Amino acid sequence: MPEDFRSGFVAVFGRPNVGKSTLVNALVGRKVSIVSDHPQTTRRRITGVVTLDACQIVLLDLPGFQKPFDSLTRRMQTTVDDALGEVDAVLVLLNATETFGSGDRYIAQAVAASGVPAVVLLNKIDLVDGPKLGARLEEARALSGGAEVLAVSALRGDGLAEVLSRLSAAMPPGPVYFPGGQQSDQPLELLIAELVREQALRVTRDEVPHAIAAEVTSITERDDKPLVEIEANVIVETESQKAIVVGKGGRVVKAIGSGARHEIEAILGVQVFLALRVKVRKRWRKDDRYIERLL
Repeated sequence: MPEDFRSGFVAVFGRPNVGKSTLVNALVGRKVSIVSDHPQTTRRRITGVVTLDACQIVLLDLPGFQKPFDSLTRRMQTTVDDALGEVDAVLVLLNATETFGSGDRYIAQAVAASGVPAVVLLNKIDLVDGPKLGARLEEARALSGGAEVLAVSALRGDGLAEVLSRLSAAMPPGPVYFPGGQQSDQPLELLIAELVREQALRVTRDEVPHAIAAEVTSITERDDKPLVEIEANVIVETESQKAIVVGKGGRVVKAIGSGARHEIEAILGVQVFLALRVKVRKRWRKDDRYIERLL
């Protein structure tokens, strides 16, 4: 390790669905956070590790700022609030396709008040034309309170090299927190459960997304062939939601399983057999003990 090695932790803040998880995945270079166009997709802190020649940046993908309304969202917002006191720098994401609102202003003010070095990213610039982008950049600078504003597209990778350069410069001298090659500290069971939930959100769309959770019950690596057998549950809150997730003739849950299996195989690099069951757990989002188990 070089004598002048630098390292630190970076919180990624923004309103729900602004592209935080897409950004973290792009900076890390592999999927560590699931992605969906639904708010509340990220429910807990996800760590993504970027290791450069003389610097290690530990990215914390956080739930979007929101007003808590049950045990789940209260826990999510506590995770966000606590992060500001634990990090060396902050990335604040703004959505270039939307008018900035009170949520954006609240985040900018909270970050400014913390005194933590911050870079503001105007994301999704690939969806905005030139004149509108210029106006959005001026609005972002006015909102940022003096923090630097960079225009990026997390989806296309535009501007991300500059983001890493700014973050590297903001890191204090420090150790290598994660060994080379490790890109997240997320346990395999939780990552697989999140990949299942990602596909459940994709397939069911607007019907039951906030009531869906997933948990892995077993992972078995076969000795006789290169195959990993996984059993997992998709959790919903009512029998009517279960009927939607199962679908006629089991078509919906089969589609969820197929999509999740491809994602899991891409990460594990081995063939996967995935068995999914859909289970009802009434009002699970209000059950603190069960939420603790899931998150």
